[in-house]
Amino acid sequence: MALFARWSLRRVTLRSALRDRRRHSKLHPPSGQSERLRVFEALRSSRSGEKGAVQGQDLSIRLADGKTVKGLSGVTTPLQIAHNARVKGAVVGRVNGELWELARPLLEDCELQLLGFDSLEGKEVVWRTGACVLGGVMETHFGAQVYREGVSDTGLYCDYQLENRYCVCVCVCPSSSSAVCVCVCMLQVCQPQLGSSPSVTTAGLLPPSAAPARLLPKYPSYLPDLCFLCFVRGSYPHPFQVSPVTLPGGAKGEGMLRMMAVSFPGTKERDQWLREQEEARRRDHRRIGKEQELFFFNDVSPGSCFFLPKGAHIYNTLTDFIKSEYRRRGFSEVITPTLYSTSLWERSGHWEHYSENMFTVACKPHTFALKPMNCPAHCVMYEQRVRSWRELPLRWADFGALHRNEHSGALGGLTRVRRFCQDDAHIFCTPEQLEEEITACLEFVRSVYRVFGFTFHCLLSTRPTPCLGEPALWDSAEQQLDRSLQKFGERWELNSGDGAFYGPKIDILIRDAIGRRHQCATIQLDFQLPIRFNLQYVGVDGAAHRPVMVHRAVLGSLERMIAILAENFSGKWPLWLSPAQVMVLPVGTDIERYGRDVSEHHPAGFMADIDDDHGATLNRKIRSAQLAQYNFIFVVGEREQSSGTVNVRTRGGKQLGQRSLEDAMTSLTQLRDSRSNQDEF
Repeated sequence: MALFARWSLRRVTLRSALRDRRRHSKLHPPSGQSERLRVFEALRSSRSGEKGAVQGQDLSIRLADGKTVKGLSGVTTPLQIAHNARVKGAVVGRVNGELWELARPLLEDCELQLLGFDSLEGKEVVWRTGACVLGGVMETHFGAQVYREGVSDTGLYCDYQLENRYCVCVCVCPSSSSAVCVCVCMLQVCQPQLGSSPSVTTAGLLPPSAAPARLLPKYPSYLPDLCFLCFVRGSYPHPFQVSPVTLPGGAKGEGMLRMMAVSFPGTKERDQWLREQEEARRRDHRRIGKEQELFFFNDVSPGSCFFLPKGAHIYNTLTDFIKSEYRRRGFSEVITPTLYSTSLWERSGHWEHYSENMFTVACKPHTFALKPMNCPAHCVMYEQRVRSWRELPLRWADFGALHRNEHSGALGGLTRVRRFCQDDAHIFCTPEQLEEEITACLEFVRSVYRVFGFTFHCLLSTRPTPCLGEPALWDSAEQQLDRSLQKFGERWELNSGDGAFYGPKIDILIRDAIGRRHQCATIQLDFQLPIRFNLQYVGVDGAAHRPVMVHRAVLGSLERMIAILAENFSGKWPLWLSPAQVMVLPVGTDIERYGRDVSEHHPAGFMADIDDDHGATLNRKIRSAQLAQYNFIFVVGEREQSSGTVNVRTRGGKQLGQRSLEDAMTSLTQLRDSRSNQDEF
């Protein structure tokens, strides 16, 4: 297990060395366990220079809490320090910004952070360890060809291929809610004489009897052998899904399967994950979207969302919110085409690296492609005439529809779609303006996320290997991003080597109501597109200079943000976003006219409805309105009709009492326009 743990961490820090293996478009089956050992030995030899370090020198090690401890070079490890400091739950260290195995000796004076499973890096290390274990098991126990292991936002995965006589499923053993079995079922139709009695082998802590026959997949009576591999505790992976892998462009992976799993350093983290999964199922945006009639998907346009009127209201409200912020911050909205000749994508470099993820349209003798991003089009707009330094910075926003050919296995409700829209913007500025623009972008992010009640932190992703551009340009840009983050004052971390090949970036990770992290906002510097498009401006000195391009999004994909917000609010939308703001309940048939007047008394554009069902009691109507998540319920009877008032209730059951209609609408307007998340006025 220690071997797998060290290998998994080195895969985190040396991603570029294995990048080709991780692309679906270039999958080449490894030669098996020998390939694993070869890669491990290569990575281990890359650290051989450490053996030459001076052993036993005194070290000064500064911890995250500001304390300084002593150590010896080549001897003291982060694991020893964690033990002495009684730090529990550490799974990996960060030494001077670099991820560091807990058992790897320290070499020099340093700053040390001990990271647990609750950190992004710690979770990734644990999950990469689990992915390595799962891949090794599939190779050694079942003879699978493992093409790729990796991690995602939700866990770890292993892409593999078995002979056609194998079928894989997953079931949960009822005797322990923590135990999950990977069932590899060998279907040998040509050997029915073997009978239907399963031959079970078990690796783990559960006896074969823990998985009763009623939970096994229903295969024909000639099912011969059935092998169970149980992962039960610790860092062992817990598989929960097996699905076919579809490559970019829609091509099937010739029987390739993806096993999704999770792993944990201990039972505490596992139990917490199980609770989170149950809460996540309760909040699933797909269920909310169906119950509230917000959106749906249909096979006539796979991966593209149909927004119903209530869903469109949320979509447009979010768009209007960002547009109002744009106007305050000096952005101008532009509109660009959706379909472009491939010559544009060849010029930008996307055709070489991204063409498999693009939808193409043949119109002989030319080929066109739907845009997956807006940046090349904005470069075309910039180059239409000579630009002066007096015009900069240019801040252009674009809400055009984008299309990306995601493989079907990656599609999941609104979180991953093929047709989407971003609150996308690009800033063209001088190098001297860059720091101020980055600071303004960060303030933009903070002001928007405060409205939703999100907490967040930032990641500064620096120069990867390989990268394009002069080292001095990278150094300057990274220093400016660093200074902007220092001024910003929010928590941030260094994410060394994870920048885009064309420039460093700041990613912003939000935390939702149940503690899940989502990366939505991003601020990326781009040195390459201005070079590829030969973008210039005339400086104060009269000479031509190259602008810096900043890619910037706050919400990110509007579709994905709606999914995040639906689950964050658990379908209980705040008034300003809600597609069901007011339900009017008339008491008695002779009050319906007044009730209709009330429901239509919303010149400010409130989403109001009336329940005029004569067969339902008032209590039943109130309950129905609460379940439908109407923010406020206006009950009107004879007394309200005669006095021009409404009796106000909240969806949470609180009675706000009788209010004049005008006062009620004024309070609602103030609550909506303030974009408050409060449930009462």
